Amino acid sequence: MQGLDLSEKYFQECGVSMIEAKFPEYKDKIAAGLVGEGSECFGFDDEISRDHDWGPGFCLWLSRQDYEAIGQELQQELEKLPQDFAGIKAREASAWGRGRIGVFEIGAFYRKFIGINHVPATFNEWRAIPEGNLAVCTNGKVFADPPGEFSKFRNELKAFYPEDIRLKKIASRCMTIAQSGQYNFMRSVKRKEYIAAQYAEAKFCGDIISLVFLLNREYKPFYKWMHRAMKPLPVLGKPIYGLLLEMVTTHEDAPGETLYEKKSRLIEEMCQHVIREFHKEGLSDCRDGFLLAHGPIIQSKIKDASLRSIDVWVE
Repeated sequence: MQGLDLSEKYFQECGVSMIEAKFPEYKDKIAAGLVGEGSECFGFDDEISRDHDWGPGFCLWLSRQDYEAIGQELQQELEKLPQDFAGIKAREASAWGRGRIGVFEIGAFYRKFIGINHVPATFNEWRAIPEGNLAVCTNGKVFADPPGEFSKFRNELKAFYPEDIRLKKIASRCMTIAQSGQYNFMRSVKRKEYIAAQYAEAKFCGDIISLVFLLNREYKPFYKWMHRAMKPLPVLGKPIYGLLLEMVTTHEDAPGETLYEKKSRLIEEMCQHVIREFHKEGLSDCRDGFLLAHGPIIQSKIKDASLRSIDVWVE
């Protein structure tokens, strides 16, 4: 059973009855679900990841007023629920995994991840939040939310960055993808600077995955899961995933093509996929195959003058 399914079943069979019995006047004021840190919140949990911070458990979210009224008591009752459930042993929290489940005040829950207790209202507030944190606090599943306050906050975040911020990030990724992959990778190889070449390859991988998420208007998660989350995305997810996998699993020279020449060719193929998508979406009409040429064009489409004036490399 996947962690999200286990969590929902546990809530429905144990949590609902506890709330109805102990807090009947609040049963329509409590949101429940599993959102946050942990592979199970992305649906990526497996036998390896289940050795810690995995098992029966869920989150309950309350408004500030209701949290002050019953938060501590609700947490105590939550801890009295059966720890083993559906044949699965109790969750074992690691030193860094505590506090992932339990009772939370809505604003405090989101502040833990985005640094503020409200939906970002300015470009600077949006830009200050690590993208992985936005992925974490909008993942998982909400099982019930009668008042709708938690889901309202969640849905406003899930609506993605303001378009000007998205364009700024896409423009910057064009620059860094071109620099690391199309330019510095083979230059480092020719100098026999293989550490730099390895870093350039890794930097390219991270940035092109980031760009695919931006094109799909989805937040890129933690580096360990970003490739897996990218694969099913409708815009370039599957082709970029396939080319990246081929690149990182290429370890030997082939007839007529060295290891590094093949990697460079695959890098170029990925960049051409991106450029064709830019043309399709009207983000750039430039025909240059070097992504560096597309960054300033995309940045020029930003409506806010202050944001548009920031160095195209920065984001």
